[in-house]
Amino acid sequence: MQLTPLIAVHMSAALGAVAIGPVALWARRSRHQHPRLHRAFGYAWVTLMLATAISAIFIRDWSLPNLAGYTPVHILVPVTLVALFGAFWLLARGNIRGHRLTMQSLYVGGCLVAGGFTLLPNRYLGRLVLGDWLGLV
Repeated sequence: MQLTPLIAVHMSAALGAVAIGPVALWARRSRHQHPRLHRAFGYAWVTLMLATAISAIFIRDWSLPNLAGYTPVHILVPVTLVALFGAFWLLARGNIRGHRLTMQSLYVGGCLVAGGFTLLPNRYLGRLVLGDWLGLV
């Protein structure tokens, strides 16, 4: 696999989501809440997560165990889309706690855990970072 424009969009959106997610979460958890900051960074984070999930649909990997080019990590695409929809549905119903838990879980699972799997030595980003840049693999 090589860095194609599609993978560049996917990777850029994912890295952006990893970077700004904590700001959106912090803005409502801090001692002095910042609702405008939370909303601005929250909408930006949701947009980046949508871009990440939608672009992932078109990224296929035939070298790993797959089904029609879709690997087990592609399970995160419908999970992410359903979680984003569910978080806004909970918010519309006034369930702030449910919204918060859904978004926190989505950040941890969709950004941190999935991001950790991309750094495995047999994956493109893992070879790039661990091998080419750091010389560890």
